[in-house]
Amino acid sequence: MPGQERYEPIDYLAVGHITVDVNANEKRIGGSVAYAALTAQALGMRAAIVTAWAEDLPLGPLQNIPIINIGAEASTSFENVYTASGRTQRVIAQAPFLEFHHIPEAWRGPRILHIAPVAREVSPRILKYFADSTIGLTPQGWLREWDESGNVQTSDWEESDHILSRADATIIGLEDVNGDQDRIERMAYACPILVVTDGSRGARLYSHGEETIIDAPSVTEVDPTGAGDIFAAAFFVRLHRTGDALDAARFATQLAAVSVQRPGLDGVPTQDDIYDLMAEAL
Repeated sequence: MPGQERYEPIDYLAVGHITVDVNANEKRIGGSVAYAALTAQALGMRAAIVTAWAEDLPLGPLQNIPIINIGAEASTSFENVYTASGRTQRVIAQAPFLEFHHIPEAWRGPRILHIAPVAREVSPRILKYFADSTIGLTPQGWLREWDESGNVQTSDWEESDHILSRADATIIGLEDVNGDQDRIERMAYACPILVVTDGSRGARLYSHGEETIIDAPSVTEVDPTGAGDIFAAAFFVRLHRTGDALDAARFATQLAAVSVQRPGLDGVPTQDDIYDLMAEAL
């Protein structure tokens, strides 16, 4: 946990677990908050993370991000297997629950609050304390459950309508709801802006009762891990700055396409990636 000298006002607060991701027996740092905070930082935001993890691995690129870590005996850990039909996951360990009181007072007024559970670890009550922030949700951790062996599957989310109504924008992956279009439409009705990402097939934006398809550029995919989280952070930042959801979705789609061409956290866009993207748009 950083010292008091790092408790300064921030622009982008990501709340959720930093994880240990196991891919083909290789362990590396993961979690939505890791990818999102680094993306927000690259976009010029002062980003910070509130989390619980056991400091199993070196922080690497996260070492310059202010982090409040409440500690854990074991980090939330996932085993990921990618196949032609998609990703399968298994929960290996789970870190403690995160509540509002874990957030330092200096961090309670960010421009953007990103609630990013990966394993049902974030209290939704946090949302009610951030009325002046743009609130972004990536609720995949509330949309999943796992059996005694840790095998992850989609689940019901009984509080969804109430929580979604409190958010300014919500991002989910199509796999988070098993492609259930009826469920997507119910979620879109409950929140002001919903984006459903679908990997190389792009994304769908639901806003003001309309659906817009955003195509993704064709790229050579190396590792899709974290692409949805990079998309989300880019979308939330762009939406906060422009107020234009369609522009934000197109921008986020381009950055996510850059990310899958590199493995793990190396996929987080650099400032050079962002400048190149901006130059192409001119």
